[in-house]
Amino acid sequence: MNTKSDTAGQATTTASAGRTVARRGLIKRAGAGAAVLGVLFASGWPSAAQASTPSAPMAHTTPNLPPGDTSNGADNFYTSDKVTVQKVSFKNQYRMNVAGNLFVPKNLNRRAKNPAMVVGHPMGAVKEQSANLYATKMAEQGFVTMSLDLSFWGKSDGQPRNAVSPDVYAEDFSAAMDFLRTRAFVDKERIGAIGVCGSGSFVISAAKIDPRIKAVATVSMYDMGAANRDGLRKSVTLEQRKDILKQAAQQRDVEFAGGQTEYTSGTPEQLNDNSTPVEREFYDFYRTARGYSPNTTTHPTLTSNVKFMNFYPFADIQTISPRPMLFITGEKAHSREFSEEAYRLAGKAKELVIVPGAGHVDLYDRVNLIPFDKLTTFFRNNLK
Repeated sequence: MNTKSDTAGQATTTASAGRTVARRGLIKRAGAGAAVLGVLFASGWPSAAQASTPSAPMAHTTPNLPPGDTSNGADNFYTSDKVTVQKVSFKNQYRMNVAGNLFVPKNLNRRAKNPAMVVGHPMGAVKEQSANLYATKMAEQGFVTMSLDLSFWGKSDGQPRNAVSPDVYAEDFSAAMDFLRTRAFVDKERIGAIGVCGSGSFVISAAKIDPRIKAVATVSMYDMGAANRDGLRKSVTLEQRKDILKQAAQQRDVEFAGGQTEYTSGTPEQLNDNSTPVEREFYDFYRTARGYSPNTTTHPTLTSNVKFMNFYPFADIQTISPRPMLFITGEKAHSREFSEEAYRLAGKAKELVIVPGAGHVDLYDRVNLIPFDKLTTFFRNNLK
C-alpha cells in the first residue's frame, strides 16, 4: 500500500508496504470524446437517440443472476454476529425522510460516549451496496456507524425517483449527524464520515459547511461535478457539454407538458462485444449476484443529472482543515485522478492511500483489498 501524508501542509512523505495484488486487467481510461460521467456512468453520455434508454427505472427482478467475480474476498452482503443492526429514519432540513441502518457493536458500553460515523453509498446505488459493508466492518472495530440512502434513492423520500440534487445529498449527511448526535451512547464531538465513490464528493461538500463532521475519509471517490463537466481525463469538449445541456433542457419541456420521465447513464443493463472495460467493471457488481439490489437502477433522471455541472466539491476544500482527510483509491482505478486532485487541493492533515492492483469497483466490496486497518487507525487517531 502506498501512502502519502501531509500533516504540516508542506512536507510530503511516501511509504510503501509490501502487499501487491494481481487483478484481471487494467481499467482503460476514456479516450477523447468518450465521457465517463460519474461513478456509474461508465457508458458515457448518451446521444440524443440513446437518451431515452432506459425510459423508466427497472426492477431487475431477473431470478437467475450471474454470480459475478467474487475474487479477493468480495463480500458486499457481509454481516457480523458482533454487530446489531437497526433500521432508522430521520428527517433532513427539507422535511424529507432519510432511511438508514444503525450498526452498534454488541460489546459497546452504552453508558459511555463513543465515536461514530456515517457511511454514504456510491452514486446511483443504495445503502445495501458497499455502504452497509463498510458500516459493518467499522462497527466491528468499536464505532457506532450508520449507512443511509441518499434522498431520491432507495428507501429515502424524494420525487421524482433517482433525481440528482447535490445540495440535498450533502444535507443528508448533516441530517445523519443530527441523528447520531442525539444517541445517548454517541460522543457528539467524535463523529466522522466515509463516502464511497460519488458520496466521497458529497461528504466533502457537507464537511465544508458542517464542522460537526470531525474527520472525513473517501474511497474510490468521484468528483461528480468534474466527471460530468469534463469526463475522465478532461475528455468532454465544451461543445459536447453544451449539447448535454441542450438535451436536458429539451426534455424538461417534454416532461412539463406531461411527457414521460427519461433516465440516463448508469450501469448498462446488458453487455455486448463493444462494452468497455469500465462498463464491464460496473456491470460485474450491479448486475450480478455479487452486488445486485432490487432497490436500485443506477440510472438518474436525464433532466436532473445536469445539476452536477454546477457542483464543485473541491472548491474551498482547504477550509475543512485542520480536520483530517483520508483519500483511498486503487492503483488501477479509472477514478484515481479525483482522489489525487482532492489530496493536492486539501489543506493540512491529509493522507492519500493508493491500494496496489485495485480498480475502482474493487474497493466497493473486495475485503482483501479494502484497507479497513487504515480506516480504523485513521478514525481512532482522529476521533479521540
